[in-house]
Amino acid sequence: MKSKSIFKIAAAMLVFFFAQNSFAQVARVDTLNEVVIKSTSLVNKAVSNAFKKEFKNPINPRWYKMDQNYLVMFFAKEQKNNVLYKNNGALVYHITYMNGNGLPKEVEGIVNSKYPDYSILTTFRIEQDARIIWVVNLKVANDFVLARVEDDQLEEIQRFADISK
Repeated sequence: MKSKSIFKIAAAMLVFFFAQNSFAQVARVDTLNEVVIKSTSLVNKAVSNAFKKEFKNPINPRWYKMDQNYLVMFFAKEQKNNVLYKNNGALVYHITYMNGNGLPKEVEGIVNSKYPDYSILTTFRIEQDARIIWVVNLKVANDFVLARVEDDQLEEIQRFADISK
């Protein structure tokens, strides 16, 4: 009889122990490692040769496949550049990102004629086909202005009010 009661007590304790653990809520946080995805691409010989011929000392070129084209992003002369090539090595476009000091004097004169009291924030030089387009970000009085200059013609693209004051 004594062994039966010890068995019942031990069985009750085991059931109670397992029941308690099965209903207990344990707070556990799993943290995943940071994932960085780089979509670089191998470049064919025609594109690689066209790039090497055009840009002598590129810094940190990174290549990306875009449909049938290749995009390369790199630095040259302390300026960020994006160049898109066709699969055969033909240039689609070249964009150079600059601060306000990179604008040529003739383009700066065109901008100055329309906006005499301005400060240039950034400029972009876009070369596509036989065209060269300058996109200029300006601060004019209490406005930000986005303008483009092509073939000595200035066009205001957008104007935003400066609400920071």
